[in-house]
Amino acid sequence: MDALNSQSVLYTFSVAAVIALVALKWLSDPRDPNRRRVVAPGLSYFSALRFLHDGKIVLAEGYQKYYGRPFKVATPDRWAVIVSGPEMTEDLRTRPDDEMSFLETAEDNLHTHATIGRQWIDDPYQFDLVRGKLTRSLPAIVPDVVQEISLVVPQFIPAKGDEWAAVTMFPTAQKIVARLSNRVFVGTPLCRNEEFLDLTIQFVREVLQHRAHMKKFPFFLKPLAGLRSGRVKAIVERAVTLLAPIVEQRMAELQEHGADWDDKPNDMLTWILEESIPRRTPLAEIVQRVLMLNFVATNTTSQSATHALFHLAADPALLAPLRAEAAAAVAAHGWTKAGLGRLWRLDSLMRESQRTNGVSLLSVMRKALKDLTLRDGTSVPRGTLVAVPALATHLDAAVNGAGADAFEPFRWAEMRGEDAGEGVKHQFVNTSPLYIPFGHGRHACPGRFFAATQMKALLAHLIVHYDMEIVGGGGRPANEYFAEFVMPDGTAQIRFRERRDVPAGVDPDFVTDNAF
Repeated sequence: MDALNSQSVLYTFSVAAVIALVALKWLSDPRDPNRRRVVAPGLSYFSALRFLHDGKIVLAEGYQKYYGRPFKVATPDRWAVIVSGPEMTEDLRTRPDDEMSFLETAEDNLHTHATIGRQWIDDPYQFDLVRGKLTRSLPAIVPDVVQEISLVVPQFIPAKGDEWAAVTMFPTAQKIVARLSNRVFVGTPLCRNEEFLDLTIQFVREVLQHRAHMKKFPFFLKPLAGLRSGRVKAIVERAVTLLAPIVEQRMAELQEHGADWDDKPNDMLTWILEESIPRRTPLAEIVQRVLMLNFVATNTTSQSATHALFHLAADPALLAPLRAEAAAAVAAHGWTKAGLGRLWRLDSLMRESQRTNGVSLLSVMRKALKDLTLRDGTSVPRGTLVAVPALATHLDAAVNGAGADAFEPFRWAEMRGEDAGEGVKHQFVNTSPLYIPFGHGRHACPGRFFAATQMKALLAHLIVHYDMEIVGGGGRPANEYFAEFVMPDGTAQIRFRERRDVPAGVDPDFVTDNAF
C-alpha cells in the first residue's frame, strides 16, 4: 500500500510539474500577448467562469455600458474584445482575412485539429459549393425536401386520429433535419439509413461536447484536455465504411463519363467528388467534409426550428393566420420554392425567433491574426477574439423600437408593406449590421438560404397538418445558455394532433405533384 501511495504521489507531482512547465512557457511566449493576459491578473479566471454561466448577462451589461466602444470579456481560454454599433460592426466585417479570420475563429471554437484535422478550414471548398451550387439549385431541390418531409414527419411525430402524441422537440427536430439535409447532401437511399443518420447526429453531439469541454480550459492546458477526442474519430471511421461504396461508384462514373451521365445525382456528395478528383482527396477527408456540413446544418437548423416551434406551441392562436397564408400560397404557386417565398408571415415569425433567440450570443466573430488597431484607436493583440453581441443588439430599443425585448411574430411581415424592394431587407435570410444571427458580409452563413427553405417547408407542413401545444402548459420553455451558446430546452415536449380539416388542394398527392 505504501508503494502504491508513493507512486500516486510521484505521478501527481510529475503531472503538476509538466503543467507548470507548459504554463511557464506559455506565459513567457512573446508571440502572443493575448494569451499572457488571459490568466493575469488571476481574478480574470473568476470572471471567465461567470461568462460561462451568465454570458447573456455579462454581454448585456457591457453593451449597455460601453455601446459604440470596445470592451473586454474574460473567457477561460482568452480575452474577447466585444464591439457594438453599426460603425464598429462594419469595421470588423470589412477587415481582410489576413487580419481578421472567420475560419480560424471556427477552428478555435470547435478544435477540430484534435478530431478530424484542419482540411475543412485550410481548403474550405465545401462552403463555396454551399454558397454557389446549393443555393442556385434550391428550386430543383425543394420537391425532394418536401417529399422527404411527408415521409419522415409521421415517423417521428406519430400522431394518429384525434389522439395527441407528445415528442421531446429538440432531439426530434435533430432527427428530422438530419434526414432532410442528407436527402440533399448524399441522396437516397443513404439519407434513410438509420445507422448513417444516427452517426451524423452523434457526430454533432460529440463535436459540441468536445467544444464545451475544451472551452473550460486555458490554451496551455488544451493539449491535455484534447486527449478525449477519440469518439469523434471512431464516428468518422464508421461513416467512411458506410459511404465508401457510394463514393467509389460515383467516382467511377465521373471518371468514365466526365461531368454528365444519365441519372447523375444532383447532390452535395457529387459536387464534393467533382472538386476532390483534381485534388486527389482521400476518402476519409471527403467523409469528414460531409460530416462537417451535417454539423452545421443539423445543429443550427434543428435549434432554430425548435425555437420557432416553441413559440408556435406556446401560442396556438398563431396557427390560424399562418394556415390561411399557406392555403393562399399553395393556390397560387403550389408547394414550390416560389410558393414558400410567399409565406411572409411564417418568414417573419422565423426571423423574429432568430432575433430573440438565435444560436449564439455573439456574431461576426473574428480572430486577429496580427496586432492591429480598430477604427476608434483600440489596439487588439494577435490571437484575440473580436465579436459583436448579437442578442444585446437585437433587443436594443434603439435598434428595433419600443418593445424590442418582446417576441412579435409578424413584426417583419407588417414592415414589408407593399414595396417588394423594401420587403427584401426584412426577410429571414437578409443580414445587416443590426440583424446578425447569420453574421454579416462575405462571411455570413453561406447555407442560410438552404436552411431557410428547409425550415420553412418543415414548419409549414407542421402548421398545415397538426395542432400543437406545449406539454404541461406554462408558456414557452426557457432557453439554455453556456458561454456564448444558446440552446433550446432539450427536455421540453410539444404534443401534436392531426388536423381533420386540412383544406382541399393544400395536401395533394405527394408522389405525382411533389407537394405535401
